[in-house]
Amino acid sequence: MGNICRSPTAEGFFRYHLANSTLSEQIQADSAGTHSYHIGHSPDSRAITEAAGFDVDISHLRARKIQSDDFHEFDLILAMDHHNLELITELQPHGSRAKTQLMLDYLPSQGLQEVPDPYYGSQADFSLMCDLLDQACTGLLTHLESQ
Repeated sequence: MGNICRSPTAEGFFRYHLANSTLSEQIQADSAGTHSYHIGHSPDSRAITEAAGFDVDISHLRARKIQSDDFHEFDLILAMDHHNLELITELQPHGSRAKTQLMLDYLPSQGLQEVPDPYYGSQADFSLMCDLLDQACTGLLTHLESQ
């Protein structure tokens, strides 16, 4: 939503895993929110702390809102939950190339469909978010490598 918790953390984890893959020079990753609450802000400090525990640095990222150009620039746009997926689908311009999905589509064994929003939760909620995103980003990269 605001691009300070789940999305930048997913971007950080995906870039971390991508850096050591054969696709590192072929894939570009970015994150954006569906709302303009926090444009220009760094990720939530709790997300920065938890991601750092995985050796993932997201402190340099800044929140931005998704734009229509994103649907032409990127092949895949992932949402953290059904509500944001609906918002993204509504924003998608006709004729754009981007495919939209849920992030946890790349972690089907987990049983969850959505990455829970930790914003109003505890540090443990941020820890769960990082665990899910770490695994889902690994699943996404595995999928992309098989393409």
